[in-house]
Amino acid sequence: MGTVRIGMAAGRTGRALGGLLLGSTILAGVPALAQDAATTEAEDDVIVVTSQRREQDLQDVPLSVQVLGTEQMDNLQVSDFEDYVKFLPSVSTTNFGGPFNQLVYMRGVASGGDGNHSGPMPSVGTYLDEQPITTAQGNLNVHLYDIARVESLAGPQGTLYGASSQAGTIRIITNKPDTSGFDMSLDGELNTVAHGAEGGSLEGMINLPLNDMAALRVVGWYVQDAGYIDNVRVRRVYPTSGAADDNGFLAEDNFNNVETYGARAALGIDLDDNWTVTPAVMAQHQRANGSFAWNPRLGDLNTAVYRDNYGVDEWYQASLAVEGKIGNFDLVYSGAYLDRAIDSLNDYSDYSYFYDTEAGYGTYFVGDCPANDYSCDPINPSQYIRGRDRFTKLSQELRLSTDIGDRLRFTGGAFFQRQTHNIEQAYTIDNLAQFLGVTGWDDTIWLTKQERVDRDFAVFGQAEFDLTDDLTLTGGARYFRYNNTLVGFFGYSTGNAFSSGEKQCFAGPVVEGSPCTNLGSVSGGVVNPARSKDDGYIHRLNLTWNATPDNMFYATWSRGFRPGGSNRRGGFAYGADFLTNYEVGMKHTLADGMVRWNTAVFQQDWNNFQFAILGPNGLTEIRNAAQARIRGIESDVTIMPGDGLTIGVGGTYLDAKLSANYCGTTDAQGVPITNCGAPLAARGTQLPASPDFKGNVVARYEFETDLDLLGHIQLAGVYQTGIRTELQDADDALIGRQAGYGTIDFAAGVESEEDGWNLEFYITNLLDERGTNYQYTQCFISVCANPTTGIVYQVPNQPATMGIKFGWEY
Repeated sequence: MGTVRIGMAAGRTGRALGGLLLGSTILAGVPALAQDAATTEAEDDVIVVTSQRREQDLQDVPLSVQVLGTEQMDNLQVSDFEDYVKFLPSVSTTNFGGPFNQLVYMRGVASGGDGNHSGPMPSVGTYLDEQPITTAQGNLNVHLYDIARVESLAGPQGTLYGASSQAGTIRIITNKPDTSGFDMSLDGELNTVAHGAEGGSLEGMINLPLNDMAALRVVGWYVQDAGYIDNVRVRRVYPTSGAADDNGFLAEDNFNNVETYGARAALGIDLDDNWTVTPAVMAQHQRANGSFAWNPRLGDLNTAVYRDNYGVDEWYQASLAVEGKIGNFDLVYSGAYLDRAIDSLNDYSDYSYFYDTEAGYGTYFVGDCPANDYSCDPINPSQYIRGRDRFTKLSQELRLSTDIGDRLRFTGGAFFQRQTHNIEQAYTIDNLAQFLGVTGWDDTIWLTKQERVDRDFAVFGQAEFDLTDDLTLTGGARYFRYNNTLVGFFGYSTGNAFSSGEKQCFAGPVVEGSPCTNLGSVSGGVVNPARSKDDGYIHRLNLTWNATPDNMFYATWSRGFRPGGSNRRGGFAYGADFLTNYEVGMKHTLADGMVRWNTAVFQQDWNNFQFAILGPNGLTEIRNAAQARIRGIESDVTIMPGDGLTIGVGGTYLDAKLSANYCGTTDAQGVPITNCGAPLAARGTQLPASPDFKGNVVARYEFETDLDLLGHIQLAGVYQTGIRTELQDADDALIGRQAGYGTIDFAAGVESEEDGWNLEFYITNLLDERGTNYQYTQCFISVCANPTTGIVYQVPNQPATMGIKFGWEY
């Protein structure tokens, strides 16, 4: 008989309550030749991965990988990005504010300069099943429901996962249609957030066998995340015009709420005993209101926003997976098409106000004046940004593998990907004089309207050879070729005093909606986009020694990369950057399986890495102008003494620093200049965005009651040290450091296995610790960022959240 589960669970932070238990207990390796057909299950406290038709205990494979399986995610109420990242010691994030404005980093590979729409791809790749879902502005925030497992692979994974898996890869594997029987689940949640409002969700799944050879699986969800930041009324007057910003009509408590809904459907068809076809589609809508940052000058969790801030992220992905056998080879084809649209409106009035305060910025903006006439009265120069970003991604991969039981095993294949990004960012001032506005764009002082196309092609191969029964050598290589272009318009109108913009146009509009073209080049009357292209090789070499059945040691030499691109200002290119990893690790199972201890020690050399700097006119520029060395150790211990008690401890320590002076420029050959009188950041400077230490601990006790119920109590704690916000010394001094912080979570519940119901109560961030996930200012000038005269915003962790969960099975 199928299973129906109906539950009410606490909110997004609450779902991560037990996450450390899994993050600590099953830190281990996943085979480098893993197929997405793999499944994860737990048997007698052993985590088993069936990969390429071979079952392996994760303790026996030589990679540092954390895996959350189906049952574990159900127990831990994992449902989104924040839930599982919170308890991954080797992973850090930068949250620019909101659920789909996050970037993920691994092992300290972070420059603090990612996330710009014309900037580099992220250094960590994210996959949904076999399909990459990483875009230039970060990964999709996939709602995690009815998920088979989440894998977090630390270190370069470029041999098999290619571009943007430079520092690691996160894989989200969905549950597939099952012909063995009908199944159904329903889950709901209710929660309340301290200093905030109430939220909840409803989720459901149905697995319907159509016959012995086909099944349909459909999943749906609706989530309402409560707000906890208040938009308070603040009136401020511009010195030059006397105009006032007054947000009284927008003042609102708990205005940063999020609504998410979506669905996923997959059809599994067994053509015969050897061939399976699985078409699938997934879609999600997410709207985030308000601001997710607070202004410490206005009090705890208060801010002042002068526009109706919002962001809407809508996307769908259609995919096709084909698995089968050709002779002695296993074949896997995976293809997908992703379409994503982000619409946003963001207040940018701090930029206007503080530049007006320091430099009389507001006198440049007048209304109802003829061309080049500034004699009219100044208007309110307050700015806001209207954004429309459109993404598409087509990816296809074909792999062939030999029999996994052979002494020599090989996997090889080819990969192709084409992704586009139509960029639209309109910086708007209401009632702006027509001659100051970009042609065809009313009230727009600055416009970015560009088309970005990234193309990737690769062929790869990897082989494992058993030198002896206990010693295995693995080698792999990937040939890559990328060809990335950028074309369109950026800048001001012809009537503006600044030169950037329409004054630089050399051709009519190429990108629809732009006034003309000033990014790219023209030859023979044909507009050519700015282009960055290159090819090369990356590798992986691993030696594994199974000293005993319970003790394994490995050494790895691997390399990852990110492709290069073109800057929007002038179109000059930046090249690929490379990360070389040297790693040794050990995995031990002790005391008849009651203790598992895993450790990895590594050094990573990051050469000519892509870094964003603030260039002329406040434009972000990407340059290969820095070098870094990252040394670290990650370790976890899990103790399962019996009688229902499990204790897990895990942590990562990093020494991530520049290995040469950062001078902010390169020579004619693109090699970073490191010998300068006053470096912007000196050798030995800590890299931004990652803490030196991140650790966690979880204790869970399960017991039987006198009423034949199974009860549990769980306590979890996480802690991270402070973070350098910016790489350049001057910027870091303005913004300041993010302070370290820790949180404690508590959960308790009971369930009846016989009657199929369960009840759980829990509180996350029990002590209501106010940690900072990111801090920033809207303008890098002293009056804007100065703590006494300006505003440095802080994006906090979620306050204390209390929830209740009730479930029923039959």
